Amino acid sequence: MVDEINGELCPFCNKKTLTLREEEIDVPHFGKTFVFSMTCSECNFNKSDVEAAERKDPVKITFNIEKEEDMKVRIVKSSEASIKVPGLKIDVRPGPASIGFVSNIEGVLDKFQGIIEGQRDSTDDAAIKKKAKNLLKKLRKVKWGDQALKLIIEDPSGNSAIVSERAEIKKLK
Repeated sequence: MVDEINGELCPFCNKKTLTLREEEIDVPHFGKTFVFSMTCSECNFNKSDVEAAERKDPVKITFNIEKEEDMKVRIVKSSEASIKVPGLKIDVRPGPASIGFVSNIEGVLDKFQGIIEGQRDSTDDAAIKKKAKNLLKKLRKVKWGDQALKLIIEDPSGNSAIVSERAEIKKLK
C-alpha cells in the first residue's frame, strides 16, 4: 500500500514541488514496516525514514560478512541508527541529515565506497589517497568474499534489522 501527496511546500526552496510518500511493506523476519519519504522535484531535497509498526527496544546488531552471498543480506536502517564498520574505521552516525532505508549489505558497502572515493578525489594529500586506495581494495575483497568484515548497527529506536539467521542481536538498555 502506497500513499502519496504531491504539491506540498518544500522547506528548502519554498516551492510547492514536494512529494510526501508513505509505503507499508512486510520485511521478512522483521514484520510490518513503514517507509516515509519527502522528495522535492525542484531542489532535489530528499529525506526518508523507516519505522516498524511495533515499538521496539534499542538494539545492537552485528553481522560478520564472510562470503560473496552475504552481499544479498537485507538491511533495514532507521534514521536514528548508526552503522559502524570497525575494519574500515568508518562510522555513520545519525543526525539531522540521516536517512532511513531498506537495502542490502552490498548497497551499504557501495555507500561507503562512494564516501571513500569522494575523499580520495577531493584531496591532493598523497597519504589520504593511499589510505583510500587501500580501503577501496579491502572493500572489493569483502564484496568478492575474499576477506571478512564486521558490520554493526546500533539503533536506540529498535527499528533497524539485519535480516539473517547469522545476525547477532543484543538488546541495549
